[in-house]
Amino acid sequence: MHKTIIRSDFNFPGQKGIYRGKVRDVYNINNDYLLMIVSDRISAFDVVLPRGIPYKGQVLNQIASKFLKATEDIVPNWIIATPDPNAAFGHKCEPYPVEMIVRAYLTGSSWRSYKSGARKICGVPVPDGMKEHQRLPQPIISPTTKAAHGSHDEDISREEIIERGLIPEKEYGLIERYTMGVFLRGAQIAAEHGLILVDTKYEFGKKDGKIYLIDEINTPDSSRYFYAEGYLERFDKGLPQKQLSKEFVREWLMENGFQGKTGQKVPEMSDAFVNEVSDRYIELYEKITGEKFLRENITNVAQRIENNCRAFLENFK
Repeated sequence: MHKTIIRSDFNFPGQKGIYRGKVRDVYNINNDYLLMIVSDRISAFDVVLPRGIPYKGQVLNQIASKFLKATEDIVPNWIIATPDPNAAFGHKCEPYPVEMIVRAYLTGSSWRSYKSGARKICGVPVPDGMKEHQRLPQPIISPTTKAAHGSHDEDISREEIIERGLIPEKEYGLIERYTMGVFLRGAQIAAEHGLILVDTKYEFGKKDGKIYLIDEINTPDSSRYFYAEGYLERFDKGLPQKQLSKEFVREWLMENGFQGKTGQKVPEMSDAFVNEVSDRYIELYEKITGEKFLRENITNVAQRIENNCRAFLENFK
């Protein structure tokens, strides 16, 4: 059985604190930098599942790192180095309280809203007569902001963001340009690998008066991809699109009676299923990047990460 990292509890040089998200453990280094450990945890329906997925953290971290590198000519990003396949080190920024979601196709929540009669996505008009999974006339930025207690995301328009003082107008205009530039670059790279970047989300932050692209980008956990081959045939026949995402995990959970509702129990994840999920994530990596995935030594993955990150921090100036 492969070993995974489910939780980290390291004590690094200069460490001032730690924040644990659903997948990432983020260490504050000297209040100026962040060391992000991408664990092998997997979540669905806002629930972290009980078992880790071998290599999942490496897959997500390396996809995000590659896309950040591929877009650094468009917008500065937070990453300075990747001291371990599961870790990223970079600038500690003050996050803007808005997530920039880009939609190029009418699918998911936007399709559900459209089907119920809505003809605007976050204030942007959408034409009549469209079908599910149809390409929009042009990509739409549909921001969301966290609710008062952070429990749910809320759709919000450009005008509301500026009126409520969440982001100054001049800065928001620049973030919009960055968002669209990064998305179009990501869509171009996806097309080169036989994929369609359907929708995704980006987050931005600010440090010393400078705007940075932060967190992960264009990973299967934060984005939806369709396979380009067969897209038109499936669309014309009204069939579901073949997706490249972790949707298959949600489908398995639903088939086994779990949708994250109160009283429901997470089904037992067998070794065979865990290994199948691991193989699917590796497939995602190879399809999205067009490169062979190189499995790192995970005999003791937590010790490897700690050793590599500690050595990096001790030498970082």
